[in-house]
Amino acid sequence: MAKKKMSTKAKIQLLVFLIAYVVVGVLNVKLGGLPPTPGEALKNVANRWIVGPSSGPWYTRINPMTIIMSWVIIGLIIWFAKSVNKEYSIVPSNKQSFAESLMEFVYDIVQSSIPDERYAKITFKLAMTLFIYIAVANLIGGFIPGISVDVSKTIAENGEVVRNVKFVLFSDTWFPPTADLNTNLTYAVMVFLISQYFGIKVKGIKAWLKGFLEPVPILLPMNIIGELAKPVSHSLRLFGNITGGGILVLTLSYFVKYMFLPPFLWGYFGIFSGLIQAFVFSTLTIAYISSQLA
Repeated sequence: MAKKKMSTKAKIQLLVFLIAYVVVGVLNVKLGGLPPTPGEALKNVANRWIVGPSSGPWYTRINPMTIIMSWVIIGLIIWFAKSVNKEYSIVPSNKQSFAESLMEFVYDIVQSSIPDERYAKITFKLAMTLFIYIAVANLIGGFIPGISVDVSKTIAENGEVVRNVKFVLFSDTWFPPTADLNTNLTYAVMVFLISQYFGIKVKGIKAWLKGFLEPVPILLPMNIIGELAKPVSHSLRLFGNITGGGILVLTLSYFVKYMFLPPFLWGYFGIFSGLIQAFVFSTLTIAYISSQLA
């Protein structure tokens, strides 16, 4: 089988990116854009760019980067889907083969867990959507260097917390929405509510409530806690892995002045770890729904 060679256009694009990456890295070093110590590099890592009154209710505050990057990811997914649909044919292209293979792989997992076709199709759409979104988010946030936001906090004279926002080029990856716990918790709660709804629909409200008393009624509190813990662990697992990977990359990047090592680290956490976490999240979605239908 003949090996595919990189096109001239792709070579030029890669070369331009590498040159720009090295130039920006050198400018960061020369112009003093890098923190002097590892402590300085990590002191703002937990801060987020939050817009809204600091003393108001939680729902009046948002993270603009989460909103912006979510729309960017949705746009990329729609663009890819339209390009596949536009080139759809009996003899599939590379993009069509990739999309069909991925969907077939996930659908096989759903069918093996949920034999009922009525719920299998709905679960497949949900799990597939979550997998694609989370995978793209993790790839962008763990593999592609771009614009990052460094936020420091100061206290004003009136006691209000002021966030100072600074945009930095190529010292970190794009902000992944999955690094925001609110995003992950929203999806986890959605999966939890859907699974409980399916359980009630299949078993009936009486049988569903009776399930919390099994195998013995004394375990009712434990069963309730176990169910409520599902969305918590579901969201924290993804958040912890993505955020922890980002902190590790940022720490190691500091010691090499953000030059040659980060792309390899970003590649690991973006491609390998990021895709695994997307797969785990979607697989647990299938498992939670399946357990309610059993």
